Amino acid sequence: MHRFRFVLTRPLQLIPVLFGISVITFVLIRSIPGDPARVLLGTKATPDAIARIRAQFGLDEPLWTQYGLFLQNLSQGEMGRSILYRVPVLRLIAERIEPTLLLVFGAVLLSLLIAVPFAAIAARRRGRLADHAIRIVSTTGLGLPPFWLGIMLILLFSVTLGLFPVAGYGDDWADRLHHLVLPWLTIALALSAVLTRTLRAAMIAELRSDQATAARARGLPEGMVFWRHVVPNAIVPTINLLAVNIGWLIGGTVIIENVFSIPGMGQLLVRGIFTRDYMVVQGVAMAFAVASVTVNFLADILTVALDPRVKL
Repeated sequence: MHRFRFVLTRPLQLIPVLFGISVITFVLIRSIPGDPARVLLGTKATPDAIARIRAQFGLDEPLWTQYGLFLQNLSQGEMGRSILYRVPVLRLIAERIEPTLLLVFGAVLLSLLIAVPFAAIAARRRGRLADHAIRIVSTTGLGLPPFWLGIMLILLFSVTLGLFPVAGYGDDWADRLHHLVLPWLTIALALSAVLTRTLRAAMIAELRSDQATAARARGLPEGMVFWRHVVPNAIVPTINLLAVNIGWLIGGTVIIENVFSIPGMGQLLVRGIFTRDYMVVQGVAMAFAVASVTVNFLADILTVALDPRVKL
């Protein structure tokens, strides 16, 4: 009963979060100097042409009226029309969402494939050379800026070795996966550094737990104790960590899409900021916000499902 109530009420608790994000995004984008109409028409535009564009997109209305129209569009499942592209923002997001989803899911999967084995090695060899080496590498990974790491990978694997494309998204699925290897690796190296440290600490704590001790007392081999009892329990805090870092992951995606020229939502967001396309920036920001709160909601449900000790 409590779990059913949690599933029903938790999304309602996230509505104020989305409302706050919408207000902050609306204020910040309009705080950037520059007039969208002038950016769109150029420096030689006449005052009458600028006035027509501002009236067409409601930019001549007071700010509270513009925000009211934005909320009205959201309530109707719309996000307005792009000033630059002259098409509905929702259509632009739908066209750009596939590269972003592929980039995020691929990077998360690759980071787990890196973090889990390295954390297991470090936990089972705590205090030894392998543990110290993994801790040093993971700490170093935390301090590497994603854009710098992406450029270094391009110089090494694309320019020097010629193994992967420098930029772009590709034409078919095989070509797209080939183009996404370096972007995946760029995000995964940074994210896996965080996951490795958390997993290592969780695995060390589970190795000392009563459950692991009881499993050893039953005569189970140490390897079976580790993979059957220690790893599943250590995965739970990692799920929460992934959910907490989804904002960082989205920010990294925005940067990486522009470094590797991937036509995703991050690239659309950056172009919207530079062209003062208010509707695009608001729409993409809200899409990212909905993705963040949804991931956190699913992580809460998955945590409760995997660990009955967690109380709602």
